[in-house]
Amino acid sequence: MKHLLDIADLDRDELEGLLDLTSSFAEVQRRDIPKVPALRGKTVVLAFFEDSTRTRTSFDLAARRLSADVVNFSVSSSATRKGESLRDTVETISAMGVDAIVVRHASSGAPQQIASWTSASVVNAGDGWHQHPTQALLDCFTISRRLGSLDGRKIAICGDIQHSRVARSNVEAFTKLGAEVVLIGPRTLLPPSLEGWPVKIETDIDAVLPDLDVAYFLRIQQERLSDGLFPTVREYRELYGLTRARAARLDPRALIMHPGPMNRGVEIDPEVANDPRSVVLDQVAAGVPTRMAVLFALLGPGRFDIPTDRTPGTGEQ
Repeated sequence: MKHLLDIADLDRDELEGLLDLTSSFAEVQRRDIPKVPALRGKTVVLAFFEDSTRTRTSFDLAARRLSADVVNFSVSSSATRKGESLRDTVETISAMGVDAIVVRHASSGAPQQIASWTSASVVNAGDGWHQHPTQALLDCFTISRRLGSLDGRKIAICGDIQHSRVARSNVEAFTKLGAEVVLIGPRTLLPPSLEGWPVKIETDIDAVLPDLDVAYFLRIQQERLSDGLFPTVREYRELYGLTRARAARLDPRALIMHPGPMNRGVEIDPEVANDPRSVVLDQVAAGVPTRMAVLFALLGPGRFDIPTDRTPGTGEQ
């Protein structure tokens, strides 16, 4: 791997390899000192041209726990605010000798373009409506940790599919790992064409709830109201929200997931968000070891050569 730009670039073996790496780094997380020297001497730049708290913090922790040097690129104080082009910014950062650039950008395709301008490895941390590959990886890890495997599992993704990079990445990852995926939402929030998507479509959430292994809900953005894509938040909740009554129809072993931040009382009712079947916090916790695995796969000495020596500073006795 040189870059991680799109889940479509990974085959099933590569996905499973990254999940295995994530499992190993999850073990590192449990040590007294959750840090290894795997990327000592490497420099990772976090170039977030779009706001994010969870993803940025997760990548920052991941790089530091691999002993990499981390540079947080601040768009608000950068030359891009003075008219410098994205290409000039990337080439300037690259000329400083960095090893990886983690990019989040509001424009679809920006990380792919950046990868053509730099010799550093590029990680897509979310681009427009296009992709969010590390979110898909941490979601796969969360499911496999709880259910053992995605093979044969039935997963519903409900909400604003059309504008969701999470949905696109997850459909790719879930189906490659053997899951059956159903997309649920009002017609106005589904893509106009689903040609090539290995999924089923359903507009009635109540028709599929009892058969699900995973119920995955996407955040509804308030701007969709002004776009006229659905009448009111209240109506959306009534038709597609995971209410207490709907949660009662889920299998007792089913998982409830959400990529965050969650609009409680819209996608998921507050009491349901705290249901024992909810693994939302598990998803957050999986973010750091997943991103450690990605950075290690790109920059480490060997894909499965994870430091396991019980030496001082590793947290092992």
